[in-house]
Amino acid sequence: MKAINTEVEEMLRGIIEKRQQSMKNGVIHNDDLLGLLLEANTDYSDADCKSSKGMTMEDVIGECKLFYFAGMETTAVLLTWTIVVLSMHPEWQDRAREEVLQVAMVFNEVLRLYPPVVLINRRTYKEIELGGVTYPPGVMLALNIMSIHRDPAIWGDDSDEFNPGRFAEGVTKACSDPGAFFPFSWGPRNCIGQNFALLEAKVAISMILQRFTFDLSPSYMHAPCTVLTLHPQHDVPVRLRRL
Repeated sequence: MKAINTEVEEMLRGIIEKRQQSMKNGVIHNDDLLGLLLEANTDYSDADCKSSKGMTMEDVIGECKLFYFAGMETTAVLLTWTIVVLSMHPEWQDRAREEVLQVAMVFNEVLRLYPPVVLINRRTYKEIELGGVTYPPGVMLALNIMSIHRDPAIWGDDSDEFNPGRFAEGVTKACSDPGAFFPFSWGPRNCIGQNFALLEAKVAISMILQRFTFDLSPSYMHAPCTVLTLHPQHDVPVRLRRL
């Protein structure tokens, strides 16, 4: 993993350095995320009268890695689990194919059962009381999304079952506590790419449903596991049939 990270960082460093040199030569690159990021950083550095020099190379590399991870990895995982559950429940595959509104319900249920990120951390910045316990500043709190999303006390006796119909009236009425559904985190620090990720996933699954029916191969083994995000431990062999 360390070797892969080093290789990715070196590759990004080369791309960024070439882009920076191109910008110094007067070439404008404001039509992609990297160009906008570097342009904003340059403007900030030029206009700043203080000692700050803006983002370092390591900061820019970190932002590029985050953009890729948030924009590609989580969407790919969401689509993978959607294919799995729709293969297991062909009646919902048919419903999603017939009515696009059903797709949103299916995605919400997939995100409930198989959230891409199963655990998020939040650090207290001041003394705060939660559930009758007082925490001082600097305490790291871990929120287990998977456990909360499957809590029978919140979601009912069928909390472990795939039932997109629970979202028929929206997220706020799907369970006893609307705050218990947070696959993209919650509040002011929720995922800024949430809407884009869902739109991208909807387009992809809609194109697949328009062209194919699919089911799982008998060799499929259902074994979710966490490797940064929630992946199937084994491959997902799917049999496609053109409509």
